[in-house]
Amino acid sequence: MTAAEHAHEDAAAAIETSTLEVSGITVNVVRKDIKNVHLSVYPPDGQVRLAVPLHIDNDAARLAVIDRLGWIRRQQKDLDEQPRQSKREMVTGESHYVWGTRCLLNLVRHTGPNRVHKSGPKRLDLYCRPDADAERRRDILNTWYRDQVKERMPALVDEWTAAMDVRLSAWGVKQMKTKWGSCSIDARRIWVNTELAKKPVQCLEYIVVHELAHLIERHHNDRFRAVLDRHLPNWRHMRDQLNAEPLAHEDWTY
Repeated sequence: MTAAEHAHEDAAAAIETSTLEVSGITVNVVRKDIKNVHLSVYPPDGQVRLAVPLHIDNDAARLAVIDRLGWIRRQQKDLDEQPRQSKREMVTGESHYVWGTRCLLNLVRHTGPNRVHKSGPKRLDLYCRPDADAERRRDILNTWYRDQVKERMPALVDEWTAAMDVRLSAWGVKQMKTKWGSCSIDARRIWVNTELAKKPVQCLEYIVVHELAHLIERHHNDRFRAVLDRHLPNWRHMRDQLNAEPLAHEDWTY
C-alpha cells in the first residue's frame, strides 16, 4: 500500500512498539487500541510497519506478516525501482521541483533577508547570508515550499469542504516523513506534507480530498473509495501520478 493510501493518521496513541524479523524483513510492530491489523510499506526504503490490536502477541503478528510476504516484497520492489533525486547540496545549477516543474537553483549571497524568488518559469533564486551553510539554505527553501502550499490550501479547503459537505476545524502544513497527509478525525483537523509543493498541483488537491474523505469514512474501505469516486472521479490517476513522481532524498527516520 502506498504512502498516499495510508495518508490518514490513526487517532489512537501507540501503546507499545517492538521489532520482528520475518524472512529477512525487519517489521516495526505498534500495538494500540484498534480493532484491525494494518500493514504498511513506507517510502523511501520500503520500511514495514504493522499496527495491531493490544491483544495480538508476537506469534500472531508474525503470522500476519508471513501471510503478506509476497505483497510486502512487491511493494518494496516498486519503491526500489522508483526514481529518486540525489541529495541536494543547495548550490547554483541544481535542479529543484516546484509544482511538478523542474527549476534550476541560483544561489545569491547577500546581507539582506533570507528569501526565495521564482524569477522565471524554471528558475529559483535563493538569497541567503554569506555564512549560510547547506543545511541553512535547505531550511530557507523548505520554508518557502511550505508557504507555497499554505497559499493554495485555503481555496482548496473552501472548495472541497463545501462540495463534500464536511466541517473542518483546522488544517496545517508541515514536513512529514512517511505520509503525504494525515487526518485527526476527532479534532476534525488535517495536515498536508510540505513536500507536495514539489509535485503537480493536482496531487495536493488529491491529498486534500483524500483527508477530507476520512471525515466521512474513517477506513480505507469500499465506502471510502466510493466517496472519492463521487467527488474526484480521476483520483486514481492523481494517486498514480503522485507515486510516480521522483522521491526526494531524505534521511528518513521513524
